[in-house]
Amino acid sequence: MDKPTTGAARRQLRSAQWFNDPHNPGMTALYLERYLNYGLTRAELQSGKPIIGIAQTGSDLSPCNRHHLELAHRVREGIRSAGGLAMEFPVHPIQETGKRPTAALDRNLAYLGLVEVLFGYPLDGVVLTTGCDKTTPACLMAAATVNIPAIVLSGGPMLNGWHNGERTGSGTVVWKSRERLAAGEIDYDEFMQIVASSAPSVGHCNTMGTASTMNSLAEALGMSLPGCAAIPAPYRERGQIAYDTGVRAVEMVWEDLKPSDILTREAFENAIVVNSAIGGSTNAPIHLNALARHIGVELSIDDWERVGHKIPLLVNLQPAGAYLGEEYHRAGGVPTVTRELMKHGKIHEGALTVNGKTMGENCATAAVPDGDVIHTYETPLVHDAGFLVLRGNLFDSAIMKTSVISLEFRERYLSDPKSPNAFEGRAIVFEGPEDYHHRIDDESLGIDEHCILFIRGTGPIGYPGGAEVVNMQPPAALIKRGIHSLPCIGDGRQSGTSGSPSILNATPEAAANGGLALLKTGDRVRIDLNKGSADILISDDELKQRRTQLEAAGGFAFPRHQTPWQELYRATVGQHATGACLELATRYQDIAGTIGVSRHNH
Repeated sequence: MDKPTTGAARRQLRSAQWFNDPHNPGMTALYLERYLNYGLTRAELQSGKPIIGIAQTGSDLSPCNRHHLELAHRVREGIRSAGGLAMEFPVHPIQETGKRPTAALDRNLAYLGLVEVLFGYPLDGVVLTTGCDKTTPACLMAAATVNIPAIVLSGGPMLNGWHNGERTGSGTVVWKSRERLAAGEIDYDEFMQIVASSAPSVGHCNTMGTASTMNSLAEALGMSLPGCAAIPAPYRERGQIAYDTGVRAVEMVWEDLKPSDILTREAFENAIVVNSAIGGSTNAPIHLNALARHIGVELSIDDWERVGHKIPLLVNLQPAGAYLGEEYHRAGGVPTVTRELMKHGKIHEGALTVNGKTMGENCATAAVPDGDVIHTYETPLVHDAGFLVLRGNLFDSAIMKTSVISLEFRERYLSDPKSPNAFEGRAIVFEGPEDYHHRIDDESLGIDEHCILFIRGTGPIGYPGGAEVVNMQPPAALIKRGIHSLPCIGDGRQSGTSGSPSILNATPEAAANGGLALLKTGDRVRIDLNKGSADILISDDELKQRRTQLEAAGGFAFPRHQTPWQELYRATVGQHATGACLELATRYQDIAGTIGVSRHNH
């Protein structure tokens, strides 16, 4: 490792203001003495070595991140070998598959807790351990807000799942198998066995779900070392890059390389482009728009279509493709995708990254696409694979993932020669997932292939948190006829592991009295992808009358708060299009730079 320059070595670190302030011996002694009680020495704490936090997101409650409990040992070794001192601390657990009512509720809670740790404790830099969906944005949002040197270490995807000789991908196999269960092709026990086969090792989802998406985008933003996102959790390279990440965290402190130096407008545009090329999750706009607000970069939902829609799908990974995480890593991961995009001028090559080099420098010599797992730009899996932004009297904005539009869906709904890429249908409205599960097979609804399924009350306020429920499967009777997908629209989210081309993340949500709150079962609805429109086909007078009635009834009804945090969350959260942030929190930026350190505790 290069030694710090003389100037850098003389620069007083944040931690010294706790542990070595001769102008305030009383407070210095108070801070110092208790950190000696488990074996640290005064010499270590007053040596001027950088103190690097390890933000530990792994726990028994977070199985997708639990591997970080082991990886942290390698991070520590890297920090110590580079001349630093490691201090590991817990982050509020977020497990996508385990938390009720939804893990989205916990993203902002984990963010708040991590902001307080990074600002209020003697840390000069931090290694952010990420993996499961919301852990990546929560950690990045906090690091951006405080703005001390920070670097992301992904935990890595699980090994490939297999069942009867076929790959079983996390989440994706659930959606496929539940259709088979509804059709009577498999029973309960086989359903459980197939789904369980998709989780063969430590690590997060092995599909291009939100976990792989957000870790890939952390790398595309420049916040993790090249190649970090795709290494499977059990591979030896995962431990090796954990060590390298620890080393680099110390170097970044001496260089004073902060999130604000890396998370520029160019970095966010790179991430949008990469998201389209990898077939990334519809959760990505929520999380990246939130991160942009916390770092102070202008980014809107429309940027996702403007910058990303015309980008082709290059990565052949479930749910949009065939392969899983191990193949993605062996094919070159994010660096190979980025190199191919660079060849066609789609990447800002001068964007700075955590290793001190530019994105162009990092990816110039990456492996070339193999043409199977990672395709070339000229021969993609799908052209124009990014998100479309729709708006109309149903909502101000919602997005649709075009890379997962199946041939069946396109032929049935988007191939009318008189009106291509547009469809109309009779609305079937469900008041949340409980209502959907209770009534989807109700024959009195008359659901056929010409209907559009709507689900509302599932946004940040209504659920609360924003539930992953918009990818609704058709009634069992239609599935048995070979109709595996209906158009689905909602104010909630859907899992990144789902291959459904839903229209989702609707803003404003029904609970914020958006247009979805005015919709009734039986209404005709028209969606036009060419025009980017989504409308209830009723008169303006009828729409106005329904809104008057809604207001007179006190607004859209949603379930009562169940915990103190739910009440606080609902009172402060914004909408999906702007990141579902705690709105008051977006006022706080560069805390370490503008305030320095907090007031003494005595």
